[in-house]
Amino acid sequence: MTVNSATYTDRRGQIEDYFDRTAVKAWEQLTSDAPVGRIRTTVRAGRDKMRATLLSWLPEDLHGRRVLDAGCGTGALAVEAARRGADVVAIDLSPKLVELARQRAPQSFPNGGSLDFRSGDMLDDKLGHFDHVVAMDSIIHYETKDAVTALSRLAARCSTSIAFTFAPRTPLLATLITVGRFFPRKDRAPWLEPMAKEKLLQLMGADDVLAGWQHSQDQRISSGFYKSQAMEWKRL
Repeated sequence: MTVNSATYTDRRGQIEDYFDRTAVKAWEQLTSDAPVGRIRTTVRAGRDKMRATLLSWLPEDLHGRRVLDAGCGTGALAVEAARRGADVVAIDLSPKLVELARQRAPQSFPNGGSLDFRSGDMLDDKLGHFDHVVAMDSIIHYETKDAVTALSRLAARCSTSIAFTFAPRTPLLATLITVGRFFPRKDRAPWLEPMAKEKLLQLMGADDVLAGWQHSQDQRISSGFYKSQAMEWKRL
């Protein structure tokens, strides 16, 4: 299976433009302890809970494990994985967010973990192979078929588990997305592409690479304007 390169590349460009040129300051504030408005407070809380969920699915001891944080943003999840002893490659499309992540991250980890921040495409084969891949809110802007293909490409270079999030297709989320379009552009991310869980599972189950994997668990997080569902797949 191959990514629809035109769709994927166009959407990737929109995401990079949003995070690197339009919303860096907003995301710097959102991912800090600085006071934010009511809506962003719910989003911050939702993201914190989602990050904790994804981290809970990883082993507590990650010594000797290589982890890819695909779409690392400002690096909070990557730092926690490195604190558990993992060798983490944290990549994001936005060079400015990656630089902010570098500034916030510890210079070293007493337990031997390491962090390698990069800006670029999470699907780059040159990143190498991993024991675990985590993609928090990084495929939510892609159409379901492109998202599944991206997950398939990540699975081809992963030995143990992939955890990711998607925007669940619900009437409430559709309403929130519509309402969100009336907010100032600086407060808006690129349009979400809500996915039906059943369709996602069907496409993943039919993928040649993911045929060697199994859906193990999922968890939905709802906090104000933050509506996201986490899913984990493990290699058989």
